[in-house]
Amino acid sequence: MTDTELQPQQDEHLVTPLELFFDLALVFAFTQVTRTLVEDPTWGGVLRGMLVLAALWWAWAGYSWLSSTIDVDEGGVRLSMLASMAAMLAAALAVPGAFEDDALVFALAYLLVRVLHLVLYAIAGREDRDLLGAVLKIVPTELLGAALLVPAAFVDGDARIAIWVVALTIDYFGPMVVGVGSGWRIAPHHFAERHGLIVLIALGESIVAIGVGAGLELTPKVMGAAALGVVVVSALWWLYFDVAQIFARRQLVQASGAEQARLALDAYSYLHLPLVAGIVLFAFGLETTLHHVGDRLDTVPAVALCGGAALYLIGHVCFLVRTTGRVFRRRTIGAIVLLALIPVALVIPAAAALALVSVVCTGVVAYEAIRHRVDRLVVRHPELAE
Repeated sequence: MTDTELQPQQDEHLVTPLELFFDLALVFAFTQVTRTLVEDPTWGGVLRGMLVLAALWWAWAGYSWLSSTIDVDEGGVRLSMLASMAAMLAAALAVPGAFEDDALVFALAYLLVRVLHLVLYAIAGREDRDLLGAVLKIVPTELLGAALLVPAAFVDGDARIAIWVVALTIDYFGPMVVGVGSGWRIAPHHFAERHGLIVLIALGESIVAIGVGAGLELTPKVMGAAALGVVVVSALWWLYFDVAQIFARRQLVQASGAEQARLALDAYSYLHLPLVAGIVLFAFGLETTLHHVGDRLDTVPAVALCGGAALYLIGHVCFLVRTTGRVFRRRTIGAIVLLALIPVALVIPAAAALALVSVVCTGVVAYEAIRHRVDRLVVRHPELAE
């Protein structure tokens, strides 16, 4: 690969087909996590599923920074990205057995994904000493965090979980400890768009959950529950893409240097994880609901159904506080109400619990759309304010 292929980009650029192709591996990973939760609907299963999701998310987040810094769709870089995608796909295939027989496969594939990420960044930094210095600071924590999953594959039970927790703690806190300075380069529009697309991909997993949960017997109850599921997913989509994404992107574009890098790390790399985790948990609860529309939900699926949507809203509140400095009160209230619905969801039919979740989520959307309709139009169409 030539130096020109790996020089940091200074201008905005569109999300490339290769980036979207790379993200397909994460689509499959989301599906694998949801399937794992459905097959092991226990607190232990949720813990293991969320640990795997956190690991995969952080690996993807690293590549979102990389592809916002250099052109990944040319020459040898393209081949390296395809190799990274293959490694990510191998890790996704091993998700159901990441804490069992396929632990070593997952660990080695995950380590390869992280190593290729650092190699590409290091080569890119040859022409940019500030970028190279920034990359070198995170090498120890990134490699140590990923490498710890390899010895974790050779122990069992709580010891394996403990090593995973330590590994992810090192990985996630590494950038906070070493600091994120002006050496990092991103194209803000591209960076925000890439994260918006990954939220869209995660929401697609909820649509998949509707199809899988409905199965082949499309009774009126199942069809009604499926319709409610679409209502909730649509509300979750609206909450992100109507104005929240626009608010955050504008703040990211207006920032610069170290301030922009810190905002990107906090608001996108860190605070998009609860959004994605909330969607995956809701998808798990939704699929279980469609399997048992007339029955009461067990504790874990009920918590996932209500708590997943609540986590998504909490993630929104934190994301918007970090980017705008404002607390969106209706989303906060909506999250509190959803958490309060968990005891109710345990004693009523699953379809009724889903209906209550849909009422809360659409209520938040309706209030914001109606109460702030003028402000919303100005945000979405700035030319109206002129």
